[in-house]
Amino acid sequence: MTFSMWIRQIHRWLSVAFATVVLGIFIALGMGKPPTVWVYYVPLFPLALLMLTGSYMFVLPYTRSGRGVDLR
Repeated sequence: MTFSMWIRQIHRWLSVAFATVVLGIFIALGMGKPPTVWVYYVPLFPLALLMLTGSYMFVLPYTRSGRGVDLR
């Protein structure tokens, strides 16, 4: 597996983790008792990693040489 394929796979699993955490927060909110403040900061870690991997995948086509991308 190449580095780009690893990044894509990590990005996919991070999106699953992020969605699960956000869903868990909504479930916790629906149970009546408000969760502690730190629970709202939990999605920030996977979101930051999603931003990094997504930015890498966004820039990747523009940095590859010989792919027929003409940026003139």
